[in-house]
Amino acid sequence: DLQAQIGAGTTTGNFQTNRKEPIMRKVFKLDEIDCAVCAGKLEDAIKKLDGVQDAKINFLTQKLTLEAADEDFDNVLDAVVKLTAEVEPDCEILR
Repeated sequence: DLQAQIGAGTTTGNFQTNRKEPIMRKVFKLDEIDCAVCAGKLEDAIKKLDGVQDAKINFLTQKLTLEAADEDFDNVLDAVVKLTAEVEPDCEILR
């Protein structure tokens, strides 16, 4: 029964397990993001990358907030940096 499966910590449908990976959230300065539309396009692309829990770009402050599993964060960040270079070649994530 569904209630027993949820209580046991298994995944069923859209329900998540009781186990949670520690999530890391870091904020990075963006250099040369030129317009709000570009920032939105980049944010949407970043959110689609494997391992990204959440991503927000604030065009006014020129900052990226990135959330990913703590153990995978460095690999996810490397993928975000590579994607940024492809989507917005003039933009750089300052580490």
